[in-house]
Amino acid sequence: MASLIGSSSPVNNIISVLADPEGRPLGSQLDLPQNAGPRELQTLINTLLHNEESLPYAFYIKDEELIGHLGAHLLEKKVSVEQVLQIVYQPQAVFKIRPVSRCSATIAGHSEAVLAVAFSPDSSCLASGSGDTTVRFWDLNTQTPLFTCTGHKSWVLCISWSPDGRQLVSGSKDGVIQIWDPVGGKAIGNPLIGHKKWITALAWEPAHLQAPCRRFASSSKDGDIRIWDVVTRKCVICLSGHTLAVTSIKWGGEGLIYSSSQDCTIKVWETTQGKLVRELKGHGHWVNTLALSTEYVLRTGPYDHTGTKYTSDEEIKKAALKRYNDSKRDFPERLVSGSDDFTMFLWEPASSKHPKARMTGHQQLVNHVYFSPDGRWVASASFDKSVKLWNGHTGEFVATFRGHVGPVYQISWSADSRLLLSGSKDSTLKVWDIRNRKLREDLPGHADEVFAVDWSPDGEKVASGGRDRVLKLWMS
Repeated sequence: MASLIGSSSPVNNIISVLADPEGRPLGSQLDLPQNAGPRELQTLINTLLHNEESLPYAFYIKDEELIGHLGAHLLEKKVSVEQVLQIVYQPQAVFKIRPVSRCSATIAGHSEAVLAVAFSPDSSCLASGSGDTTVRFWDLNTQTPLFTCTGHKSWVLCISWSPDGRQLVSGSKDGVIQIWDPVGGKAIGNPLIGHKKWITALAWEPAHLQAPCRRFASSSKDGDIRIWDVVTRKCVICLSGHTLAVTSIKWGGEGLIYSSSQDCTIKVWETTQGKLVRELKGHGHWVNTLALSTEYVLRTGPYDHTGTKYTSDEEIKKAALKRYNDSKRDFPERLVSGSDDFTMFLWEPASSKHPKARMTGHQQLVNHVYFSPDGRWVASASFDKSVKLWNGHTGEFVATFRGHVGPVYQISWSADSRLLLSGSKDSTLKVWDIRNRKLREDLPGHADEVFAVDWSPDGEKVASGGRDRVLKLWMS
């Protein structure tokens, strides 16, 4: 194999093994010359994996990316070569996203704080929810308000796009849910009523399981999760079992719903009859936030960076299924939970009720967790003013991003998994570079706390909103 990457005196060679992100070795040990770098390893890995076309990979030694020659990297990082060196290969996005660096528009319109912002799966539209009881759709070409949707009588706390991009659902503080048509900006039917307290989260059934998208789930402070059918406009299943408020829900790619609660548990439900499949225990305090390793492809359904348009439901379902299968080709769907107990857990809920890893290091409650689109990383935002980066396969700590001077409320990844965005109480957004673990862009501009941030799936834009009532758009 060494011949693939040039010859070198065997005295200086490094005995190595290539491994996937789970640590499973690929083939036998290799004799690698000290001057081997990412380019040579790229050739090698594509040959070993029998890839028909050459794909881009990044290589990691102890979670540090190999940038230059192997010998120089080991020397600089003080890595011992007395044992066989494990080099982890990770597929990279074939496209690259530039960091956003400037505010392209500040759009007024909401008369109270902006509490939620979300780009549509194909990046063509932006929606926001606010304390002024309205949902707004925004025209991204002219960067002006498109529709103001009225109907809620209380704060709009959360919004969620269907993965096919045809509908937006919103939930408010008085427990009411409304479905909106983004094309006309009108409500679709009457409000959905059933919850007794405010709506905490919304999650759609993935497009590869059902297209057109028809069912979504809502969770509430009343402790229930309800599954709604948008065609019949009825609650089809009520999942009861949590003893306190439900804080977050995710609808997984295999059809299971994951819910976290202030009762310190995470529950796993099947969605045909609403039976409880599994209960995940371990946290010592409220569980605030959940993230799935497949979340990014589930959210964007059939849409990727190429901007392909789809005309039929069959095409949407097929494209969404391919993207989902590609995202979990080698690994099961993983779940991360973050809690008021300052810790996080990494789970593989399909196979075990025991956590795969306990992730500690935050000094205050964990507010938001999010897997990178490629599933390689987990980022966590905390009230301790830091953002932390973890290995998404092992749960091992990788780095801390410091720079915010207030609690970090929300994070969002770029579609290529190379950049991370954070929004904070300190009124700034920050863009972090995953490769060198440094601050890439500091984005001041908001006059008050930033509650919500989202990076568009096509990578072109970032939207942010907060207490200053304006929506800001950021471009590269």
